[in-house]
Amino acid sequence: MFSGPKKACGIVLCSALFALAGCGSLIMGKVDTSLSTLKPGNFQLDPDHTRVIFKVSHLGISSFVGRFNRSDAQLNYRNDDPAASTFTADVDMTSLDINRPDFAETLMGCDWLCVNDYPKARFQSRGRAQVTGPVLAFSGDLTFRGVTKATTLTVTLNGATTNRLTGDYTLGVDAGLTLLRSEFGMGQFVPAVGDEVTLEIYAEFIRR
Repeated sequence: MFSGPKKACGIVLCSALFALAGCGSLIMGKVDTSLSTLKPGNFQLDPDHTRVIFKVSHLGISSFVGRFNRSDAQLNYRNDDPAASTFTADVDMTSLDINRPDFAETLMGCDWLCVNDYPKARFQSRGRAQVTGPVLAFSGDLTFRGVTKATTLTVTLNGATTNRLTGDYTLGVDAGLTLLRSEFGMGQFVPAVGDEVTLEIYAEFIRR
């Protein structure tokens, strides 16, 4: 057992931890998780709480992983009819980040992403989404490298709460889609570099 100064320090540390825990509980309000209780309206992507990651097989033994640092998205959410919600997303291809600037320059050239000609990729939902629990599967069009293909973006609505520091009603989302890069004019080195690319989005949206 601690005694004297050590015991006093232990009490102070415990008190500080309890205080931090209390502050944490004050930041967030009640979390809405049911699709029917989520507030409806237009939600805008919060870039400070967003990560856009891509993965592609390398030599059939590992995944090459990178990210894009700039993106924008809007969700128009209907809690009375979630399937009628709409989703639009843009990814700035010039914001490629693979922690190796020289290779990033290579990937941004026209043998690969060709960002000077096609600086953005866009997904636009169309029609009604398929709803399964908290998951909305949006059918839509993906435009990448000047080619538009039909695809499905799967969006999991993790829940929403009011951030009491900002007053913003904030919705957490995990989303993803897969594409075949060969369908967008970027099929070199298959299968050493995989044809299928997985895009993962981890984000928060703010109700406007």
